[in-house]
Amino acid sequence: MNRRRRAAALALGTVALAAALAGCAPGTADTGADAAPRSGSGGAASGLEGELTVFAAASLGTAFDELAARFEERHSSLEVLPITYDGSSVLATQLIEGARADVFASADEANLDRVAAEGLVEGEPKIFATNVLEIAVAPGNPLDIGGLDDLAGDAGDAPLVIVCAPEVPCGAAAVTLFEHAGVELTPASEEQNVSAVLTKVHAGEADAGLVYVTDVAAAGDEVEGIAIDGADAALNRYPIAALAGAANPEAAAAFAEFVLSLEGAAVLESFGFGAP
Repeated sequence: MNRRRRAAALALGTVALAAALAGCAPGTADTGADAAPRSGSGGAASGLEGELTVFAAASLGTAFDELAARFEERHSSLEVLPITYDGSSVLATQLIEGARADVFASADEANLDRVAAEGLVEGEPKIFATNVLEIAVAPGNPLDIGGLDDLAGDAGDAPLVIVCAPEVPCGAAAVTLFEHAGVELTPASEEQNVSAVLTKVHAGEADAGLVYVTDVAAAGDEVEGIAIDGADAALNRYPIAALAGAANPEAAAAFAEFVLSLEGAAVLESFGFGAP
């Protein structure tokens, strides 16, 4: 459906090629016991109908909009409701406090584990993608920022930097990277999701912000990304799970399977996500 195809047009060529070369698609290598095996196109389920409610990390926005549109095309009697995107910790808290959804896709394992600990997850969560942080700056990089060291400085001399709050996956990753680099930084603000960080950098409310490489890619020419040395030290692993008590359990299981499929992997790769 066209309402979900934000930024998907540029990705379709890559997706088609990756799907055709299924033997080379992400996830075909042995990635460990908790990494999800990739299988086919995730189209085994049939006769799905009704509505599907998905909670997903903010960084998954463009990719999951594309995945939802493709899933609906396969199941004409099913509607994927507008996906709820926010910080993974925010979504986990909402689920624990009684919010209803069929599927939860988190930007880290810790927040999905919180939901599972409350008995709200059906089956075992599966890792479907990975991501790392990058420094987002204004186009042209006017302050000539080259790495994390350039974000610190004397009062009044340092760039204005914003990050995600520590309880949010992108914030926890930022803390790890600053510690790894030996950089002490007091951010100007701590946001509840990565989209808010990117928005403030784009609006000129901050000189720099730590966001995922996928967010920089999705922003196009609105911001510029600066790679972080050792970014893999804070690799985010994204799990997905159908939720216990889902209103549409068949569709929930089928959507999770589709995200974990070879076609799902190809879509995610086209938006910059790494393999599990």
